[in-house]
Amino acid sequence: MITRFAPSPTGPLHLGHAFSALKVWEAAQAANGTFLLRIEDTDSTRVRPEYEALIYDDLAWLGLTWPTPRRQSDHYDDYWKVLDHLQHQGLIFPCSCSRRMIEAAGRGYGPDGPIYHGACENRSMGEARPTDAIRLNIAKALRLLPREITYIDTGSKVTVDPTTLVHTVGSPILRRIQTGDPAYHLACTHDDALQEVTHVIRGKDVAALTPIHVMLQTLMGWPIPIYHHHDLITDDDGKRLAKINKSRALTTYRAEGLTPSDIRQMVGL
Repeated sequence: MITRFAPSPTGPLHLGHAFSALKVWEAAQAANGTFLLRIEDTDSTRVRPEYEALIYDDLAWLGLTWPTPRRQSDHYDDYWKVLDHLQHQGLIFPCSCSRRMIEAAGRGYGPDGPIYHGACENRSMGEARPTDAIRLNIAKALRLLPREITYIDTGSKVTVDPTTLVHTVGSPILRRIQTGDPAYHLACTHDDALQEVTHVIRGKDVAALTPIHVMLQTLMGWPIPIYHHHDLITDDDGKRLAKINKSRALTTYRAEGLTPSDIRQMVGL
């Protein structure tokens, strides 16, 4: 087993991150496998070096160890090669539509946010500007996809008809608008393949995005990991913890004198 914990350094780690990191670590230990740490720092408007430093400190304090971590911001050229491959297949297009414009089109929301309305789908990559988003054209990708894509999620076989993604997702972003940063779907799936991750263990909040990832993996000929989406740690109102809730940050608990054993008890491990 090769698995990974992949936080974004956009705020301090909280109890939910501790729960996920420990779940990933324990799964790797139980299988005599490998635990990887990956820093998903491609959102250039939000990442901060002090938060990356806290990730290392917090995880080491919890007792976790890992090989040299992969920092996604050091490997943008890897992601552009994937876009080149998809461009050669005619599967991507530039898009200048803002989120507000897409919301105003009224196609509703899917697991990836407002469903894209297709306004730029006929633009060629030759028209792309540095500030454009780059989107995957799922409708065109259907000709290269099987009628069904399957994967294992939390012990069960999941079957997805790719044609449904046209209506529930639209055209997912692979490169972000304005900043030109690689988007989560692109960088995450590329790195899972590159690092030979066999088991992806992460929270239920991203489970609905997995069909997008499996579609990309299928298009690129990458292996499809086994997925496990675990329960989330919530606050007293039942809401998922966010990084802005600093009272739940691990660094706060460390400063208050709590121990890693205390954290394990707090998250039910």
